[in-house]
Amino acid sequence: MANITAAEVNKLRKQTGAGMMDCKKALQEADGDFEKAVEVLRKKGQKVAAKRADREATEGFVIGKTNETHDFGVAVLLSCETDFVAKSEGFVSFVNKVADAALFKKVKSLDELKETDLDGRKLDEQVTDLMGKIGEKIELADYQIIEAPHVSAYNHMGNKLATLVGLNKAEGEDLDTTGKELAMQVAAMNPVAVDEGDVDQKIIDKEKEIGMEQARQEGKPEQILEKIAMGKVNKFLKENTLLNQDFVRDTKKSVKQYLSEKDKDLTVSAFRRVSLV
Repeated sequence: MANITAAEVNKLRKQTGAGMMDCKKALQEADGDFEKAVEVLRKKGQKVAAKRADREATEGFVIGKTNETHDFGVAVLLSCETDFVAKSEGFVSFVNKVADAALFKKVKSLDELKETDLDGRKLDEQVTDLMGKIGEKIELADYQIIEAPHVSAYNHMGNKLATLVGLNKAEGEDLDTTGKELAMQVAAMNPVAVDEGDVDQKIIDKEKEIGMEQARQEGKPEQILEKIAMGKVNKFLKENTLLNQDFVRDTKKSVKQYLSEKDKDLTVSAFRRVSLV
């Protein structure tokens, strides 16, 4: 058996991020061959992935970021099994590295992100390696983007929730603050769409059906059930579409009114909300 030195173990640890004992065992198994030792560690990650495939990865870390020109934003959710791992320095560092790579390359989808090169290997393979290092199920659970003239990101305390908001203008009075406040609005109020016309008809039909059944259960006459239900639908649309919601920082005005006070032509083009729950 080859004589494994501390320097060799340290070199392998720096390259793979695996623990010292894991690196030493990998080098011993590979009889001192560095590349084979790297492969041993990767196979360990694959074994962990297969073993824990049926586990629930209900914890994790969410990060929202924008590029320097604020015209492209990403939100990344990397999930794991325990909150302890989600808060660990290595896990948090990895999620930030993923988000930075996605921003730099303007990655458009989760599938594309998994295939993205990160430090010379596909990101999906890097996640598998991380599983071998940590020993938990880890997966890229969600990835959202916005491209707009101005994009703002908000990360809620604890990084269990991140939001992105796209505005239709690149220039204007204090767009950074406006975008950030709207991103916080999305985090707090969880709208289903930007405006009433953007709501899926299936959602409207379902709310109407619920409204009619509630009125029927209350003993209201059959001929007015639809009118009552539509009143409930309109209330739902006001409370659940971003532009029509009460602005959380001043509930005397709607988000649409808040924007019009800034600039009559300023509006939200899109939003994204990525959450662990």
